[in-house]
Amino acid sequence: MKTLSSKKPKRLVKVLHRDFGFFFSGLIIIYCISGLALNHIDDWNPDFVIEKKRVEIPQIIMNKKISRDQVIEFGKKVGEVNYKLYDFPTPAQVKIYYDNASLLIDLTSGSGIYERVLRRPIFYQSNILHRNSLKGWKWAADVFAVMLIAISVTGLLIFRGKNGISGRGKWLIIAGMLPPVMAWTIYELVQK
Repeated sequence: MKTLSSKKPKRLVKVLHRDFGFFFSGLIIIYCISGLALNHIDDWNPDFVIEKKRVEIPQIIMNKKISRDQVIEFGKKVGEVNYKLYDFPTPAQVKIYYDNASLLIDLTSGSGIYERVLRRPIFYQSNILHRNSLKGWKWAADVFAVMLIAISVTGLLIFRGKNGISGRGKWLIIAGMLPPVMAWTIYELVQK
């Protein structure tokens, strides 16, 4: 028969595991989404979307010098009001720079390419947290890492007997350690 005192530590472990799990579940999901995105950084840009659109700007006279007023008019064609600067990559082209956008116009044909960089919703913000890009966030990330350890340890201690750490749990822990150990081993072999 279990005494009241032997139930208290087990109950405390369950309560801590449950409460830490609930409290950090949002951050765990955010880190998982960001981790998936950053794992595939070679396949796509997880932070930004680049929109490209072709535009036609008629009645450009090649030999005429481009004026500030013309640059403003070009911007209106793509919905931009304020430009930062413009330059001439070649004598037949003008490139106009805006906040997070640019417009490259071929002065001989009047055709152009408008590019705009947009933050990818949810992923951009998640990745900022995951990479510790926010000032002071590294301390929150450290607390989060410690709490993930606490959630894991309390999870290991919840079940006892054949379903707990002394039973099948130890084999599952070993199985869970195999993928990273194998990856490290393969990495070391490849590096030699």
